[in-house]
Amino acid sequence: MNIVIIDGQGGRMGQNIVERLIARHCPGNIQVVGTNSAATSAMLRAGVKQGATGENPVIVAAARADIIVGPMGIIAANALMGEITPAMAMAISESAAQKVLIPMDRCGIQVAGVADLPMRDYIELAADRVMALCQ
Repeated sequence: MNIVIIDGQGGRMGQNIVERLIARHCPGNIQVVGTNSAATSAMLRAGVKQGATGENPVIVAAARADIIVGPMGIIAANALMGEITPAMAMAISESAAQKVLIPMDRCGIQVAGVADLPMRDYIELAADRVMALCQ
């Protein structure tokens, strides 16, 4: 199972997801892709061995992924303060991978029926979903 975690900005969300999955002994191959070097570095510090930065790595990783995890904005062009290019959003959206998206009100996307939870709770729920998909 190829799990790709995509994050931008400072990469803290992605870093937290990586930490949770490693702590749960996730059986999949975890790769991280940051939209910038700070995000990639943060996620790598969480303990994964494979990471890359930028638009082309997002496109390639999305095509090869079984599961993609990240903030909801990764499927919206120009989200994350413009860090998600239209090509990135398209590659992620069109990927056959299961997508585990974490809602954030800063992305300008609201999902009806989603509770207003602290970020740490959303990260735990995302880790739960990834582990279930790996079964």
